[in-house]
Amino acid sequence: MRRTSSTIRTRRTVRGAAAVLAGALALSLTACGGDDDKSDGGDSSGSPTGAASGGTLALPKLDGTTLEVAAVWTGTEQANFKKVLAEFEKRTGAKITFVPAQDPIINFLGSKIAGGSPPDVAMLPQPGAIKQAADKGWAKPLGAEAQAELAKNYAQGWQDIGKVGGKQYGVYYKAANKSLIWYNAKVFENAGAAEPKTWKDLLNTAQTVYDSGVTPFSVGGADGWTLTDWFENVYLSQAGPEKYDQLAQHKIKWTDPSVKEALTTLAQVWGKKDWVAGGASGALQTEFPASVTQTFTGGDQPKAAMVYEGDFVQVNIADTKAKVGTDAKVFPFPPAGGTAPVVSGGDAAVVLKDSKGAQALATFLASPQAAEIQAKLGGYLSPNKNVDVSAYPNEVQRTIAKALIAAGDDFRFDMSDQAPQAFGGTPGKGEWKDLQDFLKNPTDVAGTQAKLESDAAAAYGN
Repeated sequence: MRRTSSTIRTRRTVRGAAAVLAGALALSLTACGGDDDKSDGGDSSGSPTGAASGGTLALPKLDGTTLEVAAVWTGTEQANFKKVLAEFEKRTGAKITFVPAQDPIINFLGSKIAGGSPPDVAMLPQPGAIKQAADKGWAKPLGAEAQAELAKNYAQGWQDIGKVGGKQYGVYYKAANKSLIWYNAKVFENAGAAEPKTWKDLLNTAQTVYDSGVTPFSVGGADGWTLTDWFENVYLSQAGPEKYDQLAQHKIKWTDPSVKEALTTLAQVWGKKDWVAGGASGALQTEFPASVTQTFTGGDQPKAAMVYEGDFVQVNIADTKAKVGTDAKVFPFPPAGGTAPVVSGGDAAVVLKDSKGAQALATFLASPQAAEIQAKLGGYLSPNKNVDVSAYPNEVQRTIAKALIAAGDDFRFDMSDQAPQAFGGTPGKGEWKDLQDFLKNPTDVAGTQAKLESDAAAAYGN
């Protein structure tokens, strides 16, 4: 594997976008109270309408066409995406089969391609995976219709992260704001805890919650990507955007003092006795969905008060009785340094079998009409700037969506998603495994740095 193209990285400050997010979240959580209303935005079939959607997208008739779409999504996320595919079927006459994929999806696709049965379209969660698929000749460039829809609906930065060698391969259908901490409002109220504005405030809030008898943090350590997200927010805040870009490209080493500072800061949470639900061993057996649900179940004594992750946490909150905006609230990831972090992620549709049907589906997924279907179902965020924000099901989600669009190109994409798959995206290997080991032993900063650098050098080839 080779590193991803430098075109996926912007060079602007994230401070403005973070300020927009912080202020807007504070306003929305004050105003929304128990707001969990479902804005209409469409007919009873789930088809979105309205001026912001730019009218009905013209799609070809595809009667008799069968398509396969592969993604790693499971549970509610998969079910919601299938509703988008069902709308495409209704409009075109095509028939689509959803193919459940395993992580890392690039390995899953390799086995499918080797067996002569690749899916028509795959949803790839990493720019590095898009580049690898393109380099191997698996991915096919997007057609003129899909590119036109992208140009109309997406900021240039979101178009660029789907490009390889100047050619457009990916449609970023789903985005994530990964600079959020969700909390159990009842626990905070009982403890007399306040939403923190800085990292120091976060530590003080955690201690207040702990003193009230509730463990402060839930960490889904069984999924290594949650740990890389923790690191990236701290690192971006402390080291700044330029160094973040350099580390993402392995232009500086993981033995750099800036990495030491970030890991040492993380250890203030991960290494604090009894601050992580289940301790390190319990966290390492807790998958991401459970890390969310255990924060919002258990009445006045949940297993934890706070859980860090992106806007998509709402999908898992929906599996509990908690209501976003009242029982489950959110604040921006507190800056651990001079910069408030804005880290984003996303999933891109990539065509693997170049056909009229596959290209039409990519075009549809680039439209606001497709995104609005899933937006109404919650737990989803689109980078499509023409999505009607009223489609989102609550004021918190609308505010997060507005902030993402307002950021334009002023964001940093998830660092591990930019890395070669072997380092940044493989369970039990590379950065995921190294940070799991660090969670187990947060005192070993130097050893963790050395292992990260060894694994990164092997994966990047430098």
